[in-house]
Amino acid sequence: MAFDGIVTKAISSELQQLTTARIDKIFQPNKNNILLGFYKEGTNYLLNICIDPSHYRIHLTTHPKPNPKVAPNFCMVLRKHLLGLHIKNVITNDLERLVIIDFEGFDDVDDIISKRLIIELMGKHCNIILLDEQNYIIDSLRHINNEESNRSIIPHVKYTYPTTSKENFLTCTNFQDFSKKVSSFDNIYNTYNGISKSFIEATLKKLEIDSFHTNNLEKLYDYLQDIIHRVDSGLLKFETIEDEKKDYFLVPSSDNTSSFCLNFFIDDFYHEKESRAEFKSYRDSILKMILESLKKYKKRLSNIDEKLSSCKDMEKYKLYGELLTANLYQVPNENLKEITLDNYYDGQQITIPLDSRYSPAINAKRFFKKYHKLKNTLAIVSVQKEETLQELNYIESIVYELENCSCLEEVSEIFEEISENVIFKERTEKTKNSKKAKIKKSSFTKNKTVSFNPLKYTIDGYTLLVGRNNKENDYLSLKYAKKSDLWLHTKDIHGSHAILQLPQNQVPDDSILVRCAEIVAFHSKAKNSSNVPVDICEVKFVKKPRAAKPGMVIYSNHKTLFVNPKAQM
Repeated sequence: MAFDGIVTKAISSELQQLTTARIDKIFQPNKNNILLGFYKEGTNYLLNICIDPSHYRIHLTTHPKPNPKVAPNFCMVLRKHLLGLHIKNVITNDLERLVIIDFEGFDDVDDIISKRLIIELMGKHCNIILLDEQNYIIDSLRHINNEESNRSIIPHVKYTYPTTSKENFLTCTNFQDFSKKVSSFDNIYNTYNGISKSFIEATLKKLEIDSFHTNNLEKLYDYLQDIIHRVDSGLLKFETIEDEKKDYFLVPSSDNTSSFCLNFFIDDFYHEKESRAEFKSYRDSILKMILESLKKYKKRLSNIDEKLSSCKDMEKYKLYGELLTANLYQVPNENLKEITLDNYYDGQQITIPLDSRYSPAINAKRFFKKYHKLKNTLAIVSVQKEETLQELNYIESIVYELENCSCLEEVSEIFEEISENVIFKERTEKTKNSKKAKIKKSSFTKNKTVSFNPLKYTIDGYTLLVGRNNKENDYLSLKYAKKSDLWLHTKDIHGSHAILQLPQNQVPDDSILVRCAEIVAFHSKAKNSSNVPVDICEVKFVKKPRAAKPGMVIYSNHKTLFVNPKAQM
């Protein structure tokens, strides 16, 4: 459901427990968030105020955001006026999405001072406003003048509360008054302030109401009144709704065992939602960059193939030149369009096209020159094709890894890998300074106790380690594994390296190898196939060619198992 007036009132009701708490920390991690740190009775609390138009909210949080080295101006103003003050009260006006936090304390000469923080949670009009004792605006996170709104939110102006044309549901004391103003279920959230469309839809579904008539409307009214009356008592809880997208719903509760259960539910819900959105956005941006490089190299391969196709005729030009040179004594010294000569290689006659602008002798030289040019082209382009195929193979492995990432850290590790590669250097330099690219990761060293995080499976007492990206594959296969361990990888298919750790003098059964191979096949591009070849060899037979890309190895002395990866699904 939306963070509507009912949710705002329920969350703020819990925040009243912070009365007398002293504010000791204030920072602004981004343009939409303010975090306030409080201390009360030996416990620290962190209040998150978010005015993002899509995810506006206020709640306690256990997921702090990074504190920027340079505090923005509004953050400095809040620190100047609020640090050291105590919360006097937390107020909501009816079901308005507006929270008022009153602060009180003493100045340098021990005179009582008071400040008021207004949090307006109204979609694109969200704002955080600091007021003095006379309700004049000291500053706000967003400045709004009369041209943009019907009121001004700028320093030194008297603050005026937002107005609405909707009815106040709290003043509706009986069903008769309610029913007179409601002609349909949709009309409820259009008539009454603080009640969202998603809340009404979820309530109708919970109460199994599918038609609009008096009995159903009264049932809905009683439920709404019950929710409102439970706000102050704390006998409410959130339930998670799983439909096309994850959502939550406010419902009655029999007890209030947790002091801030609503706050922490909202905290976890939005943290997970924002993490998923941030992960998807970051992964998609990196994937777009990779796919652009992939397209570029595929075009390069196409051009190389065209050049190789033109080299197919080079032996023909060599033959033309040899036959002309060998028969110059009997060829008339005049410009011809073509000439027919005996081919002494197969005994047949052959017609040779000539450039009529030149004599046969010059044509012969031109044929040899064309032959040598194509021969050189073939040698150069053949090397270019091999290199391009290697680059394509590497890029496709990166695409596979990105598509199988599950968290932001894994994407960042892949970004770090491609940033070191000349293929993506030009593109990655543009995003190297982004905060997502700066996520700290442990470095890989030769020390076998180094911290890294491969996937781990236990099979009948044996441990199977599966790499999550190319750099981890290299470290796992070439540095971490013992020479006697078994190495597994899908044959000629992009996938993860895997190491089956073998205790000394132990040989795994074939059934264990099959199960390990199924896991390896599952962590490959062929996981949806039914018959996947997986190569197995000892780690000592795995080598990395000089200048090979991360994750690229060669191996020998292997055997191949054909398995069904769907057995692991």
